[in-house]
Amino acid sequence: MDASGYLRSVVEQTGTFAEWVDGGDAAMPVPTCPKWTLADLVDHVGATHRMVAMLVGEQLTEPSRAFAAYARAPADSARWGAWMVEGAAAAQRAVESVGADAPVWDPSGAGAGVPFWSRRLFGEACVHRADAAVALERRYELAPEPAVAALEDWLDTLTSRGYWENRSDFAEGMRGDGQTLHFHATDAPGEWLARREADRVVLEHTHTAADVTLSGPAADLLLVLSRRRRLDATPSLQLDGDRALLDRWIDHMDWVSD
Repeated sequence: MDASGYLRSVVEQTGTFAEWVDGGDAAMPVPTCPKWTLADLVDHVGATHRMVAMLVGEQLTEPSRAFAAYARAPADSARWGAWMVEGAAAAQRAVESVGADAPVWDPSGAGAGVPFWSRRLFGEACVHRADAAVALERRYELAPEPAVAALEDWLDTLTSRGYWENRSDFAEGMRGDGQTLHFHATDAPGEWLARREADRVVLEHTHTAADVTLSGPAADLLLVLSRRRRLDATPSLQLDGDRALLDRWIDHMDWVSD
């Protein structure tokens, strides 16, 4: 999927999200983000769209001005839907207005710029729509191929050099001496091997024996690995090997912790 494809999905998924939350109870808890209310979730999604629109549209190589422009959702939840749709559209316009090699800051440590942000917004849309679905008791659906793409985003982002260097709790929790975890989507092509090293987590795309393997439908893998659903409540997934190693991994998969 290219940047345009990612952003088309962001706009589509945000439209669904917006319909779900429009006029909602701002104080409603979000069980999959225990410290958040529905208002916090809407804030985060819509503000991230606008932050990325500024970073990419203005080709910022330093993020402080975009961070300072963090935009809160309207206090009136009846305006949430339109506000969210506007933010997603602004992000789409920004990505489509620049080239893939435009100089734009990103937190990966790899200088990925525009491709990083287009995929990251897509991953955010997939995961946070799941948060809204749980909070609002809506049915969550994600086809296998986009679920694989969202898994790729999730795993690649959380094993990036930038995440390791900026999240000391993650680095300490994931520091290892070669322990391996294999994640295998069974309904679309997608396999990942994560290897815990002393100074990083190495992510590879390969099929090989590992200390622990988790396999099954891609959407269910995404929900479990992103801590949106408990493994014990997901019978479609098959676990082989060291359960404690997998539990430790999932415990540290906390891109959004507050």
